[in-house]
Amino acid sequence: MVEDEAQAPLSIGRLSRASGLSVKAIRHYERMNLLAPHEVDPATGYRRYLESQVETARTIRRLRELDVPLARIRTILDVADPATTRRQLEEHLAQMESESWRLQRIVHRLRRTLEDTERTREMANDTEPSIEMEPTEERSLAAGLFNETWSLLERTERTTADDDRMVHAAHASRFHWGNVGEPVKLAIGEWQISRVYAVLGRAEPSLHHANRSLQLCEEHGIRDFSLAYAYEALARAHLVAGDRTEAARYTELARRAGQTIAEEEDRELLTQDLEAIAP
Repeated sequence: MVEDEAQAPLSIGRLSRASGLSVKAIRHYERMNLLAPHEVDPATGYRRYLESQVETARTIRRLRELDVPLARIRTILDVADPATTRRQLEEHLAQMESESWRLQRIVHRLRRTLEDTERTREMANDTEPSIEMEPTEERSLAAGLFNETWSLLERTERTTADDDRMVHAAHASRFHWGNVGEPVKLAIGEWQISRVYAVLGRAEPSLHHANRSLQLCEEHGIRDFSLAYAYEALARAHLVAGDRTEAARYTELARRAGQTIAEEEDRELLTQDLEAIAP
């Protein structure tokens, strides 16, 4: 019997607990061809993993916490060579340092702008057009901030500074989507902000943004995944607020809405999220 066959298979839930990755993250990395299951039951769709894949999942989590791009992680995993890993991380470090210097230059220019009182007065009175980003650049920024928020949400241990950054990143993503995104992006942005506050145990803002997500869905006729998760956000927020009755009501609405989700894996993901918050 070969080594792989001798290993007891792990469910996706056990892999999640052992590695520190959320179930949603594991499915995402499967779609990115980074963490494929050892086998998939053709009848139920249940995934099974090998014990040896726990370390692979942990490696992915550690590298994503360092903002290492997926392409570099794929190279590191495929080659599995210390020299290649070091070279990839050194190149990533150089890019991060370059980005850090770029941001520092922007901060310097912003400070100079703020110190120019006349310029500040003119901007406040709208005597000159405001500085606007290109739509493609702003969309990229909004998506990047959304992904950064998820990276912070998936961390098993966050500092107070991480929590603050997560809140700011979620709001900043929603702000930029508000400038260039279609309504479904705004609904998802509000949902993510609600999730952030729920994770932090802050019921009032979690409820506010969950309600905004649902309002956007209703105003623009948004259904499928986004509507189901607007209800999911409300269920989660009410549970944080200690209102189990409302949490149960919105959980049931989320389940009903989830039946119309087109993608099977998205339906499974919703079911798992609802089970995790079942009052």
